[in-house]
Amino acid sequence: MDEPAHGFRFGALAHRNFRLFFLGQGVSLIGTWMQNVAQGWLVLELTNSPFYVGLVSALGSLGVLLLTIYAGVVVDRTNKHRLVILTQTLSMLPAFALAALVWSRAAAVWHVAALAAFLGVVNAFDIPARQAFIVDLVGKEDLMNAIALNSSAFNAARVIGPAVAGVLIGVLGVGACFFLNGVSYLAVIAGLLAMRLPPYVPGPPAGSAWAGLSEAVAFIRGDRRIAAIVVLMAVFSIFGFSYLVMMPVFARQVLHRGAAGYGLMMTTVGIGALIGALAVASLDRRIRKGPTLIAAGATFGLLLVAFALSKSYFVSVALLAFTGGAMIVNNALANTIIQEIVPDRLRGRVMGFYSFVFVGLAPLGSLEVGTLAERIGTPAAVALGGAATALAVTLAGWRVPELRKT
Repeated sequence: MDEPAHGFRFGALAHRNFRLFFLGQGVSLIGTWMQNVAQGWLVLELTNSPFYVGLVSALGSLGVLLLTIYAGVVVDRTNKHRLVILTQTLSMLPAFALAALVWSRAAAVWHVAALAAFLGVVNAFDIPARQAFIVDLVGKEDLMNAIALNSSAFNAARVIGPAVAGVLIGVLGVGACFFLNGVSYLAVIAGLLAMRLPPYVPGPPAGSAWAGLSEAVAFIRGDRRIAAIVVLMAVFSIFGFSYLVMMPVFARQVLHRGAAGYGLMMTTVGIGALIGALAVASLDRRIRKGPTLIAAGATFGLLLVAFALSKSYFVSVALLAFTGGAMIVNNALANTIIQEIVPDRLRGRVMGFYSFVFVGLAPLGSLEVGTLAERIGTPAAVALGGAATALAVTLAGWRVPELRKT
């Protein structure tokens, strides 16, 4: 970790290495959100099916579902800096491949699905590595601030990326979104290469991967706060966060809007999330993490029900802003609580489990909401998910007093 500079309002930005990471991620994430929007729109154009939209999104997270727990063991036993450089480099390839397929008019839904699945395998290692790497850049004192700022970059990109994508899809087509995403990875790779980090020192010889995983499971089960958060994030991944997968369907089939309207809906989620992330970063240590997490999680579920039942485009857009804010406050606090409790020697493995439930279970959520949407309608499917998340958070707040006191 580098020596901090002084004069920054947000403590994490006092660290040079984190500034490089933050700025590079900010550029790259704009491209990522452009690709997310373009991919959903491309699949809908190719198939006109909500099920296929959900299926491709599920395949994009399948690698995380299958591999991320093992990836946590790899993260604890390797140089995180080099691993993140490798995963970010590999993540460029699907973006350029999709651009080439679209521009050559050869794109088929199976191409999109296969490339999404490849990116999911890369993400299985990238996500826990990046999560565990943050503490190496700022230390535990500025960890919550760093996580919140990282979330703000993610959600600033969520504001900018879909807005740009909505315009580009209408003017240049989806291929331009994929190509620009590929180019955007150069920013984060350049930032990673410019970091000044101490030489990597391997840890003592480790036992088997199974023994390492068993140690992490025992630690999670031994702390009721972490166990509750892991279960809650699993519920959110399956029943709550999948609403984003259905945004193209809401835009086109429920609210009767085109690509620009779809882009605005995704942008509005990002605006609310960005405000929520900056609020967490600004308040930092003054936040009572446990009670705020419970309140934000329950609010997210109720807002999701209201959005699903709305028939007005402008009311829906406003609800999406509040939904995005509640969602990111919940997510940032969940991540922070876990990382502040976990010892460094277990960080990669515990974050691997966290990534498994947070991202890896998303395929189940995408398939769940896509299948239900085909049978009972998209609004009803999303409303049921929102009700399930609100109920789960309420039960956790009641049954785990340790979480309320955190």
